[in-house]
Amino acid sequence: MSLAGRFGTMLCVLAAGCATTPPARLYMLSASSPTAEKTLDVSVSVGPVSIPAAVDRPQIVVATAANQVRLDDFNRWNSPLQENLSSVIAENLAALLGSSRVTRFPKTSSADADFRVAIEVTRFESVPGQWATLDAAWTVRRTADGVAQTHRTSVREPVPDNSFEALAAAHSRAAARLSQDIGGAIRGMIERAAITRQDTI
Repeated sequence: MSLAGRFGTMLCVLAAGCATTPPARLYMLSASSPTAEKTLDVSVSVGPVSIPAAVDRPQIVVATAANQVRLDDFNRWNSPLQENLSSVIAENLAALLGSSRVTRFPKTSSADADFRVAIEVTRFESVPGQWATLDAAWTVRRTADGVAQTHRTSVREPVPDNSFEALAAAHSRAAARLSQDIGGAIRGMIERAAITRQDTI
């Protein structure tokens, strides 16, 4: 190969190296609820958990304006967001209730659980350096008699800097707040049922 040919090949190799796409950074939500002081011998099935289709994708969806979002190809969720969120809520509830029998639907049949929790996330908004927003409607149903409660949780957690680590941490705190509301509802239903049983004795 001539000198010119070798030089041309070298330029092609260098250009290809400069054009290499950097690897994507991966993030995940994490459980962050304190362990309950009073444990409960109760089983809970968490799910189904649904999230908006707009954010149900590997890339982290960033809100850039009131009616505009951006898919960040270089910052992604480590696993499907819906699965990650439902797992974190189940872990949080296990800690909040002090029960080792909190599972995620459909890994176990919800018919076998004392309580079933269905969650519809209607808003999951990410604004780096500003806030992480989580709005969800959820229902807790007691399997024994079908008694159910439906509530809504709306959380906006501050994001202290522009990093995606801080954004994921804020969403984790929002998921913990949602879990606390659900756990409180389950405890309340158990306590009211106990009072009712005492009144009938």
